[in-house]
Amino acid sequence: MYRSVQHAVRWGVAHRPTPEFTAIGIDEIACQRGHRYLTLVYQIDEGCRRLLWVGRDRKEKTLNGFFDLFEDSVKNHLQFVCSDMWKPYLNVIAKRAGHALNILDRYHVMAKMNKHVDKVRAEETRQLKKDGYEPILKHSRWCLLKRPGNRTAKQTSKLRELMKYNLRTMRAYLMKEDFQQFWTYRSGTWAGKFLDGWCTRAMRSQLEPMKEMAGTLRRHRGLLLNWFAAKGELSSGSVEGMNTKAKVALRKSYGFKTYEVYETVLYHQLGRLPEHQLAHQFC
Repeated sequence: MYRSVQHAVRWGVAHRPTPEFTAIGIDEIACQRGHRYLTLVYQIDEGCRRLLWVGRDRKEKTLNGFFDLFEDSVKNHLQFVCSDMWKPYLNVIAKRAGHALNILDRYHVMAKMNKHVDKVRAEETRQLKKDGYEPILKHSRWCLLKRPGNRTAKQTSKLRELMKYNLRTMRAYLMKEDFQQFWTYRSGTWAGKFLDGWCTRAMRSQLEPMKEMAGTLRRHRGLLLNWFAAKGELSSGSVEGMNTKAKVALRKSYGFKTYEVYETVLYHQLGRLPEHQLAHQFC
């Protein structure tokens, strides 16, 4: 049965019309243990969101394979590229799609911010334990990282309790919440001023993880401000939404562990291949 599906999917991919896309999203997902990844490229145009291409690993060579395959569409139609801050991807995008607007996905920026806040929490938790203080930060991870609307009543209560203490973790948390204002600006100029001010405050905070985050934001300042140039044209959550569907599709493949299977499953579930052509192959 699998070989029949694989044959149909490969035939559908080979015979689908040449896509003409104006916006793409690039991301990676883990497919196996041991830091093994797949690079996924999605079409995220308004009204057409689908998987365009799957590549093994997440290297520059990997992503170059996509641009080699869709070179004409990239040159003639591509306007927006949504990605995270993975350097190999940024290098290839700058080289192969320099004419398009490269936008850093909001989800990935805030996910990176959360990692740095959690690093402050973990370091302070260890220090409090070492100094013999009450473990007040125990079970506090998710109340600090979740959005307010997603917290449980217990997590909200825990956060209120932590606010009473002068903790480095709470300073990092408040800095993260303050940064959320960045996404509310309509003007890239004012957003840039806010970003510069936030980074300056972070560098003076004496919190090493937050200083690292400020350095990362400064290095990617131009790409961050591209978000405002494209606002209204591109949904920043579309890539992560497609990624969630991709992860569910891989989980449904159960015990299969080969790249060929992953590729078949993802194209079948997310590629929006012509159904009448696939049905014809099964007949």
